[in-house]
Amino acid sequence: MTGFVPRRHHDIADDLRHQITTGSIKPGERLPAEAGLAAQYRVSTVTLRRALAVLQGEGLVEKIHGKGNYVRHPRRKIMYVGGWGTLDPWTAAEPTLRITIRSSTVPASAQLTTLLKVPTGSPLAEYTCLSLEQGMPQGLARIYIPRDMAPVGVPDDDSVRREAATRFAVLGPSPATIRETVSARSPTPDEASALRIGNSMAVLAITRIATDASGRVVEAALLAFPGDRVDAVFTAHHVLNERPTQG
Repeated sequence: MTGFVPRRHHDIADDLRHQITTGSIKPGERLPAEAGLAAQYRVSTVTLRRALAVLQGEGLVEKIHGKGNYVRHPRRKIMYVGGWGTLDPWTAAEPTLRITIRSSTVPASAQLTTLLKVPTGSPLAEYTCLSLEQGMPQGLARIYIPRDMAPVGVPDDDSVRREAATRFAVLGPSPATIRETVSARSPTPDEASALRIGNSMAVLAITRIATDASGRVVEAALLAFPGDRVDAVFTAHHVLNERPTQG
């Protein structure tokens, strides 16, 4: 840091990020005290804390009350398997992974009206699923099913549905088609709160629509994962059109 003259807190964040990603500052290592860091960078503690807030939002640094700022150990990523749920068989067997599930009935909002093709205000079964590993949120799913198509039991009462929910998989009847829209974006305030991330960290957002053979939408799922905690895998199957041999 000798001779480093930052102009703003983002410059400090860039410098610290470089030291962390290159291993100059190692996982689990405590950063110097904020007052000391501010003196080294020749800025106020307010500016220094803004820089640390950027790194905390990115998940690189964790502030432990009464102890200081520490470089976080790299997190093991979970896997989103396109079409059927987030957890591959190996991840699903991890004893440290836990899923919390809440179910309720909600009226269809404008967004859900468009996704599910139902009238505004129609009753929907909502399942909110949050995956946690050692207490740290890994992914958030909000799954919506038209009330008349929802399973009789809720996940807490129905072991089959609960197993599907813990994989963020389709909860309703087996669909004929699944369409997924994937994007990287900033988290909504609710997502940032549930996933315990800063607004500066990108999330992988997946909107999944399941449709039955008649074309009716049977489920809409809104999934969000911190960008540094997930790998998404999609497999394409090519169908070869075989023409009959001319006689």
